Amino acid sequence: MALRQAAIYGKGGIGKSTTTQNLVAGLAEMGKKVMIVGCDPKADSTRLILHAKAQNSIMEMAAEAGTVEDLELEDVLKVGYGDIKCVESGGPEPGVGCAGRGVITAINFLEEEGAYDEDLDFVFYDVLGDVVCGGFAMPIRENKAQEIYIVVSGEMMAMYAANNIAKGIVKYANSGSVRLAGLICNSRETDREDELIEALAARLGTFMIHFVPRDNVVQRAEIRRMTVIEYDPGSKQADEYRTLARKIFENEKFIIPTPITMDQLEELLMEFGVMDEEDESIVGQTATAQA
Repeated sequence: MALRQAAIYGKGGIGKSTTTQNLVAGLAEMGKKVMIVGCDPKADSTRLILHAKAQNSIMEMAAEAGTVEDLELEDVLKVGYGDIKCVESGGPEPGVGCAGRGVITAINFLEEEGAYDEDLDFVFYDVLGDVVCGGFAMPIRENKAQEIYIVVSGEMMAMYAANNIAKGIVKYANSGSVRLAGLICNSRETDREDELIEALAARLGTFMIHFVPRDNVVQRAEIRRMTVIEYDPGSKQADEYRTLARKIFENEKFIIPTPITMDQLEELLMEFGVMDEEDESIVGQTATAQA
């Protein structure tokens, strides 16, 4: 099969990195060859695959070595569970420069060093989703990732971030091949959460590819720095991640999204009781504060 490059976006704290690593473990179990490129300055996109606290990032190692040209591919690329290749781009010290620069540096380095070999079936970019700017937009902007999945929950700010990411996709979809490939609901057990995310997906012109229920086995596996598929392969939650992996493997529904306005998002939230009229446009206030 041809190499498929996918980016997973989502609000910080939504469980994006956990979801990515668990679904990638599911793909590896199916015999697929996968690489994860962590594009979050926290550098926690690969620890469950490598059973490590945090992988040394390209930016850290480049700073120590002098320049990125002084690095070798084997310095930055580690192989973990299921022969999954793992790379962390990393970012600068807080307050120094754009964190997204690490993403640009890392992807360019990987391309030049031949990391994208023909054996690979999938590359997943795990991207900080609160900001669709600078380097964080690179997997979208530079046509690196053709399919984008957004991890979301029934919480207001997670949906706000998802709509924002959809706007970022639209911006670059017209000039390139990037498409929204679906919403992954990582449940927070809010009321009618699956219906709400399906309604949001329909407004965006996409679909909810899978609803991942909340389960304490995820935390237990994380404490041991393992994916659920490795830690408790017989569990119901492991099967949820396997199902997600299969759905992504079979997915062909790639679209240019139709983001909604702030008012439409608020109407949706009110319709499902996530927000009351007297909340006096919290989303709007938050948007203003972030502007």
